[in-house]
Amino acid sequence: MRNNSSAILLCLLVALACVPKEKKGNDFNLPARDTDNGGLTLPEGFGALVVAENTGKARHIAVKQNGDLYVKLRSADDDGYGIVALRDADNDGKYEIKEGFADYGGTGIEFYKGYLYASSDTSVYRYPMDEENLLPAGPAEKIVTGLIDQNQHQAKPLAFDNNGFLYLHTGAPSNACMEKTRTPGSPGLDPCPQLEWHAGVWRFEAEKPMQHRTEGYHYATGIRHQVGLAWNPVSDNLYGVQHGRDQLDQFWPEYYTAEENAELPSEEFLRIKDGDDYGWPYCYHDRFQEKKLLAPEYGGDGKITGRCEGVAQPIMAFPAHMAPNDILFYTGNQFPEHYKNGAFIAFHGSWNRAPLEQEGYYVVFVPFADGKPSGDWEVFADGFAGVQTVASPRDAKHRPMGLAQGPDGSLFISDSVTGKIWRVVYYGNN
Repeated sequence: MRNNSSAILLCLLVALACVPKEKKGNDFNLPARDTDNGGLTLPEGFGALVVAENTGKARHIAVKQNGDLYVKLRSADDDGYGIVALRDADNDGKYEIKEGFADYGGTGIEFYKGYLYASSDTSVYRYPMDEENLLPAGPAEKIVTGLIDQNQHQAKPLAFDNNGFLYLHTGAPSNACMEKTRTPGSPGLDPCPQLEWHAGVWRFEAEKPMQHRTEGYHYATGIRHQVGLAWNPVSDNLYGVQHGRDQLDQFWPEYYTAEENAELPSEEFLRIKDGDDYGWPYCYHDRFQEKKLLAPEYGGDGKITGRCEGVAQPIMAFPAHMAPNDILFYTGNQFPEHYKNGAFIAFHGSWNRAPLEQEGYYVVFVPFADGKPSGDWEVFADGFAGVQTVASPRDAKHRPMGLAQGPDGSLFISDSVTGKIWRVVYYGNN
């Protein structure tokens, strides 16, 4: 009888061990993936679900420690709100509660020391937040004022370091600082006056109210248009992704063909240090020659280095015109070790790679070690465009825009067309 009891107990233990257990990540239950992964193609072991739809023309996003999601809109929605707040009250993985606040549009949004920071095209605000309430616990406070509104490259992305500083990028209000804007053969202004308050990164005190732009420290210059900006807590350094200039062949057909313009200049992954000069508008990066070249507006011909000899170089060069719009260093524990401390970059997609096919419209991953890429970039999430060939950005059903890491290590991705939000989860072999 004793032997039979032992055998029965052993069988029960084996059976229980074989019962599938619900996978968890950092004590959070992982939701079921959509049957089609929300239309996305992902690496093996990953899945995705659409957690929200039709939030508006979404830009960057931020996730609170309790899982609430905040979406910055390019412009205020029909209700007059520029920030959409979402909550999953029943813990089914979908955000069914939607509220709004802030009467301005913009791009940047980040959490820092219990506050939600958000940028318009002219200011930076912060809101006190708590875990219980979805909406801010008090009124907005202006942190930075007097930023210049411009008709192009107006995004003001944000990043915070570990020493109480806020970093802010202001894009160039032109393509190449030409005397006659976007005019064939027009030379560039020399020196370029736009560099005084544009095309660079400024540093402010993160918690000091009402700082005017003139109080900011000019941290780095020569960066044309940088929508994605992030602090890497491991390397303790600022990073960004730059949009390169346009229309080399249209303005300078004697030096560039349409095919060359489709491949030039590089979209640059930058490690930004205090005092760096990345060369715009005098220089651009050629990923085939692996160096900065003199821009044709300043005497370049596609071969001359000239005054660009000493400017800062990117740590990685991507194909032209793909529009990197956000960067996130992954610090979670849910994804496999390969992704730890590496960089996810959202590519919004190109419009000017003809006669070649348009490119981008996906999220890529760059492995990191010692503060720099340790391998080639790889496409991580694809399928946003929803069409086989994108002839024009209008053809794309969705365009990846913002990235955020959830408290459980999930990756959230926003779309700028309709405001769809995906959550990417690692399920392993389950």
